[in-house]
Amino acid sequence: MLINLCHRNFTQKNIMTFNPADKIQDLQYFGEFGGVNPSISDSSTYTFLAAKSMTDTFEGNLEGCYLYSRHSSPSNLYLGEALAAMEGSESANVCASGMGAITPTLMQLCQQGDHIISSRTIYGGTYAFLKNFAPKFGIQTTFVDITKVDQVMDAITDKTKVLYIESVSNPLLEVADIVALSKVAKAHQLQLVVDNTFSPLTISPIQLGADIVIHSLTKFINGSSDTVGGVICGKDAFISSLRDVNDGASMLLGPVMDSLRAASVLKNLRTLHIRIKKHSENALYLAEKFEQDGLKIIYPGLPSHPQHQLFKSMYNKEYGFGGMLAFDAGSLEKADALMELMQERNLGYLAVSLGFYKTLFNAPGTATSSEIPPEEQKEMGLTDGLIRFSIGLDNDIERTYKAMKQCMQELNIL
Repeated sequence: MLINLCHRNFTQKNIMTFNPADKIQDLQYFGEFGGVNPSISDSSTYTFLAAKSMTDTFEGNLEGCYLYSRHSSPSNLYLGEALAAMEGSESANVCASGMGAITPTLMQLCQQGDHIISSRTIYGGTYAFLKNFAPKFGIQTTFVDITKVDQVMDAITDKTKVLYIESVSNPLLEVADIVALSKVAKAHQLQLVVDNTFSPLTISPIQLGADIVIHSLTKFINGSSDTVGGVICGKDAFISSLRDVNDGASMLLGPVMDSLRAASVLKNLRTLHIRIKKHSENALYLAEKFEQDGLKIIYPGLPSHPQHQLFKSMYNKEYGFGGMLAFDAGSLEKADALMELMQERNLGYLAVSLGFYKTLFNAPGTATSSEIPPEEQKEMGLTDGLIRFSIGLDNDIERTYKAMKQCMQELNIL
């Protein structure tokens, strides 16, 4: 088993109350020449002064040595430690993409014949993996309405190993009761895996009882839409199992993050608390304004949202309700026309992904959730006209609101 490597330039203060941004702030890294940023490990392989040291490292009997960057690298370990601190987990493993975090986690937890319970409203790529790919390995999934805990309990069998949810679902922004679902998972010896991509800092799933937390670093955490990455946060034993040279899913499937990209994400992570506050502030402003105008807005920060009070019971208040909102333009034709007009007027970009400094929007039924069959989209309430917005960091959000409203009025949406 690959051991957890020691890091000589790492310190962390003890804090009485959990604030995810403070945990990041209290990390201290120095470069090998005293730089305020740690040096980037621009090597795929590492040397040893003695042949036996290489053997001992392969066997997991030597700490503090690096072997090969698919196993790990200093840059990746720095970023992993920062993300573990943010989530309050014992350890973390960074990956080449969000799916590179999701798939090894589930493959590590499940074997042939095992069963997963998943929220029915999840990212399309995750849905496709669970519905179409995992059954090739004898792993079956039951999709449920995660807002109804009784449906989760009814779906549990003696083969169930994992309960998989998103804190805030993609794209319908349903909020999972992580505390209640954690109790169910523990009572039935299941692993509660939470994708927290939509709500970094705003929700801290491990503090609420989750076993494993996953992020697509591509989104809010990196924030500049120039890097693809992922992370798995959990207990030391589980992260070590992922890195095991004999049967670790992350080790053997090879979704390793490049060191240069890890260093870049680590730098951007330091401003996450500022960005999330602004994303949330702008999203709440637009949600309230457009709801007042008569649009049926989906946003957890609105009292009209079905899980508004639940979100408030779980969130880290100073970071708000997040930067994601959605509403139905009435039809796919109107949704497409609105997005094209808003892009033409420089109000955002018609693009997938989220967490960018500019507002991003897409119609997920034909884009990021297109892997979900139309009949299942209809059952869960995902309409063709639904537009998912990742609200940007606009300095004058009132001006943005007025310009967006003008677009909607021209198209008879408002």
